[in-house]
Amino acid sequence: MTSEYATFGLAPAMRAGGVLSKGAYQIHRDFLDFIVDGRPLLSRLADLDAVSPLAADLGPTIFTAQVRGLLLETEAPLPAGRRVLYGCPECVGLECGVVTAVIERDGPDVVWRDFAWQTDDTPDIYPDLGPYRFHGGQYRAELERLLALEAPAGRRVLLVGQRAAFLAKLAAALRTIGIGAEISRDAAAAHADELRGYGVVAFGRTVGPEERAAVRDAFAAAGSDAVFVAESAPIVPLLVARIEQALDRSPQEQRRLAGLRAEGGEAVLEVVARCRVRLVAHRLDRFGRPRTHDLFDGRLEPGVHRIPLDARVVRGDAFVVARTSSTVLVAPVGR
Repeated sequence: MTSEYATFGLAPAMRAGGVLSKGAYQIHRDFLDFIVDGRPLLSRLADLDAVSPLAADLGPTIFTAQVRGLLLETEAPLPAGRRVLYGCPECVGLECGVVTAVIERDGPDVVWRDFAWQTDDTPDIYPDLGPYRFHGGQYRAELERLLALEAPAGRRVLLVGQRAAFLAKLAAALRTIGIGAEISRDAAAAHADELRGYGVVAFGRTVGPEERAAVRDAFAAAGSDAVFVAESAPIVPLLVARIEQALDRSPQEQRRLAGLRAEGGEAVLEVVARCRVRLVAHRLDRFGRPRTHDLFDGRLEPGVHRIPLDARVVRGDAFVVARTSSTVLVAPVGR
């Protein structure tokens, strides 16, 4: 067993949801990822689409139970002392597959070893992952600070505008993928505690400059760090993607995509870590109807990648959306 020490930490992470092509939905999850030697553990698992047990949408009791399990204060849920580190974002069921490890004390230290993929009680060991030895004091301090808090706050979105059909559809789409959304025209008069509960404010097209300024002033006075998004085009999947990008509070250095731009007939992607990337373009046709074009779906290595755009995308006002399992970026198509 290793005698070298690794550092242990926790950092905000996101499993990107979204309204996918052909009307499919993918649920949005906010969670805390495990940071080992300064690098997210999940990023070492070949772009696995999964979340840790420390998720924002768990109730305080369940969240606390997960923390106490990692502190070895409760019995392991699986044979041989195995504990779940990552599970399916949609159902968190064993049958969909989970990443487990044996977590044990070794004197004052805590060791994570024998990482495995499981769909039943038989583990399939990852041969090149771990073991990791953590200083017990540092490991426990990082987890115990969570016990003084409630589960991490889930993200909510405030849609400012009339309760018209488009905002209602947008709110429904956000709720379907696990993002709380409310529609209001009275945001500037809301209580400060209520305003601080929103991570993003999206303005509808009917909201004028003075009303937008009043809403921004109200959020600033409340001490909110909400991100403001203006409706760019009445296309629900596009606005969902822009809101998800705004909600992402994970550290920049831990994201798989570093940049996206679209110009000169091509999309330029900056990839930090090998991952599957889906690239989609959204536009309105000459009759004002939303159109979607699938541009790319495959694995990309770290580096800069140039992907040709559909000729129909280049002709009109359009936006390109790039998605990995944890990052969403949106860029307008330039001329």
